[in-house]
Amino acid sequence: MDISAILAIALGFGAILVGNAMEGGHLSSLVQPTAAFIVFGGTLGAVWLGATPHELRLLRGLMPRILRPNTADRAVLLDQMLKIAAVVRRDGMLAAEAQLANINDALLRRGLQMLVDGTAAEEVQDALDIQVELEAHHATSAAKLWDSAGGYAPTIGILGAVLGLIHVMQNLTDPSALGAGIAVAFVATIYGVGSANLLFLPIGGRLKKIIGTDQEDRAMIMAGLGAIAAGSNARQITELLSPWVGLHGKEKSSGTGARAQQEAA
Repeated sequence: MDISAILAIALGFGAILVGNAMEGGHLSSLVQPTAAFIVFGGTLGAVWLGATPHELRLLRGLMPRILRPNTADRAVLLDQMLKIAAVVRRDGMLAAEAQLANINDALLRRGLQMLVDGTAAEEVQDALDIQVELEAHHATSAAKLWDSAGGYAPTIGILGAVLGLIHVMQNLTDPSALGAGIAVAFVATIYGVGSANLLFLPIGGRLKKIIGTDQEDRAMIMAGLGAIAAGSNARQITELLSPWVGLHGKEKSSGTGARAQQEAA
């Protein structure tokens, strides 16, 4: 779990609440179930209307990644591809079929299976390109639903404030209650603007960055598969994939990677 995400959310909302207290405000004045129902219910309805069922299903699958990004370990991917390269150089492409059971990444497993089945490297590249592009497009569309929520919430918050003011204006016969009534009306605006800028928009941005990282992982896999199909040795593959793995990743994989290089050299 990414604790920093939880800390960031706590800091954002905590700063608002502490600032309110420093100004002499009370937490109870910000707790208005009616305003919350208007803002969050209205925002949910608007997002739901603008989304397709497929996007909603994808969004449900993306939700856990807000706190658990679960991005690929590129050092592990490098080690796996080095081992596959060693087998291919020593025993031929058909021998790599025995490695399929040990591969967890679906794209790497599919690409290697296509190579083992005799598909040309260019055709494998084209097929995987299409898969990666479609997956990224649909996942990004689902993540953008959070951006949509961030756009709708402030407007619906203003709508809630206007509804509250209408109620206040209908009760002008009690001047002593005007101040409290107006304050309650503007809580809806706080909910809308606050949730959009402290929660909805940041979450949408976070998910899109995670999807971007996934695309980088996929690009690394496709480059590695191309090198394996070309019969590259371990040193060549390591040099090719080093921009994706980076110094920290190479350090993590130095033990198994060195052994794989020795086998494939």
